[in-house]
Amino acid sequence: MDKKYRSYGFYFVLVVLVMLAWYFIENGTKTTTTYYYPQFLQDIEDGKIVSAVVNLNEQTPTGVVSVVLNNKEEKQIAVPDVNEIITLLRGKNVANIDVKDVPKKNWVMTLLPYILGFGALFIFWIIINGQTSGGGTNTRMMNFGKSRATMIDPSKKEITFQNVAGLAEEKEELEEIVDFLRNPKKYTDVGARIPKGVLLVGPPGTGKTLLAKAIAGEAEVPFFSISGSDFVEMFVGVGASRVRDLFADAKKNSPCIVFIDEIDAVARRRGTGMGGGHDEREQTLNQLLVEMDGFGVNEGIIVMAATNRVDILDPAIMRPGRFDRKVGVGAPDVKGREEILKVHSKDKPLAEDVDLEQIARTTAGFTGADLENLLNEAAILAAKQDRLFIKHEDINKAFVKVGIGAEKRSKLISDKEKKITAFHEAGHAILFHLLPDVGPVYTISIIPTGMGAAGYTMPLPEKDEMFNTRGKMLQTIVVDLGGRAAESIVFDDITTGASQDIKQATKIARDMVVKYGMSEKLGLVNYDNEESEVFIGRDLAHARRYGEKIASDIDEAVKEIIDKCYAEALSKIREHEDVLNRCAELLLEKEKITRDEFEALFA
Repeated sequence: MDKKYRSYGFYFVLVVLVMLAWYFIENGTKTTTTYYYPQFLQDIEDGKIVSAVVNLNEQTPTGVVSVVLNNKEEKQIAVPDVNEIITLLRGKNVANIDVKDVPKKNWVMTLLPYILGFGALFIFWIIINGQTSGGGTNTRMMNFGKSRATMIDPSKKEITFQNVAGLAEEKEELEEIVDFLRNPKKYTDVGARIPKGVLLVGPPGTGKTLLAKAIAGEAEVPFFSISGSDFVEMFVGVGASRVRDLFADAKKNSPCIVFIDEIDAVARRRGTGMGGGHDEREQTLNQLLVEMDGFGVNEGIIVMAATNRVDILDPAIMRPGRFDRKVGVGAPDVKGREEILKVHSKDKPLAEDVDLEQIARTTAGFTGADLENLLNEAAILAAKQDRLFIKHEDINKAFVKVGIGAEKRSKLISDKEKKITAFHEAGHAILFHLLPDVGPVYTISIIPTGMGAAGYTMPLPEKDEMFNTRGKMLQTIVVDLGGRAAESIVFDDITTGASQDIKQATKIARDMVVKYGMSEKLGLVNYDNEESEVFIGRDLAHARRYGEKIASDIDEAVKEIIDKCYAEALSKIREHEDVLNRCAELLLEKEKITRDEFEALFA
């Protein structure tokens, strides 16, 4: 029998059809015209009635009279007293009068609507709860502990390594895994064992999940994909049951790959919750540890996982034998960014003035997701202008929109606030230009943005840097304080517009003191907390590792750095106060100026 006829949806429709059939059988399908009681009595008086059939009701003497008139028209009417009507009909010499007894209902027909009604409700309840989806016999409650992993057909190569750009070394490491699955004998002959686990580590948007999808397309083996949050439920024991079921399915399809995305949702360090060892997440993690490297044998199963919070993972899952390899997936360099831009611009028509190499140089720090978003925003801007191609101007606007936020030109700003914003941003821009490690300036604007800023000064990093230096960090603080310094010099007053700048400068200065050992007074000592996150139940009441004197020294050292940098910002802006005035005037005139226009002010 066809699957759709086995489903309860079919039976539900069948019950409804039977109920409708019963209704028409019970009530009849013949339609009659409206017949009023006074008209009925008048027809009797006029002798128009030829024959009559009297049907008695259970509530006698009421009943229903069906009559045939002399014009052969049939009519029906309910009467309050059938005996009176029979007497009237006989008084008018109506010979054909048939009196029928009270009808006796069949008990089957009486119970049938109730049976069908309850049956329909029961079937509807089953369908709503999904207990018989697909015609199977297992209910949802029985499937609650089943794995929710999705198996990708190895024959479908939607994404391969050709779709992954800018991650050459990462692909090389993972290609070894794919080769091992394809040709295991080549490795086992020299005594090599297949890695049990590969952990992809890196910030958001760098392509960890994309790499996993590429491996699914390249490996030509079954690929199970699941999210870490799919294991965790409110019911204790469900997560561990799903882990067992996942690895049971993987054993049946070995060799295979099991990919767990965002594994930090289930593999957080144990002993950090209020529930202690009975926490549902910890039981799920314990089962995962056993399945990856316990007494059971899981030959031919490679577990891959991705996370951007490797610092909070449990040490037991990080050891060799569980995750043998940890592949760092970081932000791409300039060559990688150019390759990524080529991949994402493949289906986007570009104008001749678009230089992907130049865009790659000016997007230092962008991840693959950032670059894809940049080109997508540029394509949206081109489509809004009814153009079929993307110009370099669209990418510049998208660069500002992604980095700062959409400009709000309709927002009304007073002339006084515009003037303050112009001098504030000019102060930042001058220091960006004068200090060698933080510039040059890309765009200066006094147009409000969607991020709540009254204006912005966007620098343009022209090279990738692996680490920061003390000199560059100090120069960054000087630039951050440049807006406040310009306000103080010009207006002899200060505003709240520099609050975010001060917050950022203070954070950098504190990190220099407590994290990087860059304070001459405190020396090469790290006073930062060991954990980057406060775990409830373990670190909430954790005392700091230094006393009140050190805490006071830290505050003094931070203030000393801020004060020195602010003094430098004041000094440099006073030296170039003429440029400050010309820059502010140009901003008030044009609202936005480019790098070339700004650098021309120094000439």
